[in-house]
Amino acid sequence: MSVSGMKKQLHKASQLLNERLMGAEGTKMDEDFLRMEKSVAVIHTLLLELLSRTTEFLQPNPAYRAKLSMLNTMSRIRGQGRCTGYPQTEGMLGDCMLLYGEELGAASEFGGALSGVGDALQQVGQARDALDVNVKRTFIDPLQDLHNTELKEIRFQLKKLNGRRLDFDYKKRRKGKVPVEEMRQAWDKFMTSKELAERSMFVLLQNDMDRLSRLAAMVAALLDFHRNAHRILQGLHGNLQARLTAASNRPGRRFRPKRIRVRSEHNGSIGFFHQPSITSAAASGEPVTVLPSRPGSPVSCYADSKLVLDQPCCRAMYSFHSNHEGELGFSEGDLIVLTCQVDANWYEGSLGGRSGLFPVSYVDVLVPLPLP
Repeated sequence: MSVSGMKKQLHKASQLLNERLMGAEGTKMDEDFLRMEKSVAVIHTLLLELLSRTTEFLQPNPAYRAKLSMLNTMSRIRGQGRCTGYPQTEGMLGDCMLLYGEELGAASEFGGALSGVGDALQQVGQARDALDVNVKRTFIDPLQDLHNTELKEIRFQLKKLNGRRLDFDYKKRRKGKVPVEEMRQAWDKFMTSKELAERSMFVLLQNDMDRLSRLAAMVAALLDFHRNAHRILQGLHGNLQARLTAASNRPGRRFRPKRIRVRSEHNGSIGFFHQPSITSAAASGEPVTVLPSRPGSPVSCYADSKLVLDQPCCRAMYSFHSNHEGELGFSEGDLIVLTCQVDANWYEGSLGGRSGLFPVSYVDVLVPLPLP
């Protein structure tokens, strides 16, 4: 800084101290200017808080926000175009429900319902991701740009105006000791800065239409999100009501001891079908499942007898009456030999010399089919 510049800064500081401590009168701005200056200050404070609150509304978890910001910064440093998205709570809950719905399996009504709810919540999470993107693009980014450009320029002009005002008031206070030409130059600079700042504030305050359109765009994005969420949840509600109706109309299950095919080491046959001996089954390489007999069972009278399941089979939980050719009808409690699984809803099997298709949800699998 030059000597003259340093002297000017000292003069401004002297004038400021005189006004603050000694009560010296400075040049007063007109009412219109002061009103615009106050409005600009309110807009500046408003934007700072509004941008922060909007981000908190879209991404309420501060720990996740901080982590997300760090990961996105690292992505930019590494030159990676894709940024990490905020983990939406609906999506996280949906992932949990899908996981355990798959664990329970298609045969479980509750498991199937869990999977349906999980899938719907994931869709709601994706809709909220779209809301984040839309609000950032149409509301946050334009207001951030306004704060970083127009408002920043106005604040710089006001700061410069105040400095020139202090310089002029200092020279006016030392009238007679300061050349008239310097006084005139100080006045001209002061008025030029005032006109620039006044014009900039006027343009900003008159441009309410742009800010209104940004606010309307944010509300439209919120409305789109809630419409999508309502549509998704309405479909889910209908699906759950249908499941409830089907479950309420289904005959109640009655506990019955399971009757399974058995074979004894004494070559005798017990149960529904005659079975080869365990030794011959093992020698042929056929996979068998051996269950110890329970006391009081029909096979407990034989020494060292065991219950054996040696092929895929299932137990009928409900009676099924075939309505179409190719379907296999059965009664509750029947043991059915599984041949294959046609799809997620139908098995193929045989019972008493008959074979055909039957629903997965009507049976309880005792020995599953081998993996393909």
